[in-house]
Amino acid sequence: MYQTPPEKLKKRGKRKYEIAREPANTSIGEHKIKKIRVRGGNIKNRLLSEKYANVLIDNKYEKCEILSVVNNPANRNFARANIITKGAILKVRRDNKEIEVKVTSRPGQDGIINAVLPG
Repeated sequence: MYQTPPEKLKKRGKRKYEIAREPANTSIGEHKIKKIRVRGGNIKNRLLSEKYANVLIDNKYEKCEILSVVNNPANRNFARANIITKGAILKVRRDNKEIEVKVTSRPGQDGIINAVLPG
C-alpha cells in the first residue's frame, strides 16, 4: 500500500536578500517618497504619491498635472483606485487641455513618473 511521505522540514529561514516587500501602489497626491536600502547598500526611491508627471512632447519634457488614471493594464482595479504603474494611461493637464499619456518609468522603483504620448 502506498503511503505519503512526511512533510519536509524547512532547512533554514529567509535570508535578507530573499525578502519581498509590499508594492508601492503609487497614487495621485502630494509628492511623497520612501527611501529603501537594497542589495549592495544602494538606495531605491519608492514613489508613494505624485501630483505631476514629466511628459515627453516634441523631444522636450514638460511638467504636467496628473488628473486621473484612465486605464492600467497591470490590473483593471488599479484604474478605479488611481494607482500608477508602468504602462498606465493617465489623463494630464497641459496648457488647460486634457491629454492622455502612457507611463514609461517604474514609479515604485525609480521614484519619478515619466510619460509619452501614446501611438
